[in-house]
Amino acid sequence: MKKSAAAAALKDSGSVGLGLVPIGLAFGVLIIHAGLAWWWATVFTSAVYAGSFEFLLLGLTTALAPIATIALTAALVDIRHVFYALSFPLHRVEGKAARMYSTFAMTDEAYALATSEEARDWPSRHIVWLQGFLHLYWVGGATVGALLGGFIPDVQGLDFALTALFAVLALDAVRARRADLPTPVLALLSALAARLVACEPHRAVPAHADAGWRHGDSARLLPTQLAADAPSGPRPSSARSMMGFQVRDLRIGESAPDDRRECPGSMA
Repeated sequence: MKKSAAAAALKDSGSVGLGLVPIGLAFGVLIIHAGLAWWWATVFTSAVYAGSFEFLLLGLTTALAPIATIALTAALVDIRHVFYALSFPLHRVEGKAARMYSTFAMTDEAYALATSEEARDWPSRHIVWLQGFLHLYWVGGATVGALLGGFIPDVQGLDFALTALFAVLALDAVRARRADLPTPVLALLSALAARLVACEPHRAVPAHADAGWRHGDSARLLPTQLAADAPSGPRPSSARSMMGFQVRDLRIGESAPDDRRECPGSMA
């Protein structure tokens, strides 16, 4: 008996989807620890749906970063999706609404599955259902993580979960294409170049928040980390306390003791 497109897509998305759920849980926990209401996890993952950028967006949002900064960061982080569109089987997706959603849901995981050898004969409904299930895994995991976030302690390293998933996907791709040596070599060179470019003075932050700027941490200023710097006494209401935000009045901009990031080979 032939399986329906939805059932087949659910089976094909299962392996990657099970990897998205714990990452979504980690993101939901970070939402709560950043001082936002739990439902922001559902909003972020449903409307933004950008994976790694969502972790950065959380830090930028809680730091009250300018819209221009957020837009530029999004363009730099997700520019790879422009190249995804060149080989993603969007031409097989039928219907205007389906194509719009398929373009919106063109994530790294969806691209990896939809461009594999097994996916060459997938029809339109199979591709769209696959992307929908991956989206559901992500939204569901983040929502549950946010609901449980108040009962989970602040664990360092939760934001590394997505990086770990990318590493696993990369290893699987290399094993599947052992003869394709240039790709992993170029990836390694790109990582080394990015590491060297990233070695630049960071923005000034309060001294007690310097722990949030350790190697590899994204530039995130969480309200809970900066609570000690907030002035005592009653705080006036502002737009920052609306729509579920619990951001306190902060004095951002004080210089940290060391205004340089240590880089390989740099002089002290």
